[in-house]
Amino acid sequence: MTSAEPRAGEEQALVSRGYRITVDDGRDSFFAICIEEPDSETAWIMSDTVRSLEEMV
Repeated sequence: MTSAEPRAGEEQALVSRGYRITVDDGRDSFFAICIEEPDSETAWIMSDTVRSLEEMV
């Protein structure tokens, strides 16, 4: 695992995308989200555990 060090005076904008992934020849599907830094090949995270904010309260 590597850690990124923020550059002085530079804000990093993140991009997020949601996906609906279908498996088992269409018999099952789930939602996933990917959050990434657009200018980096290695700064991203993807999760298949997606919950709405309302469910977390």
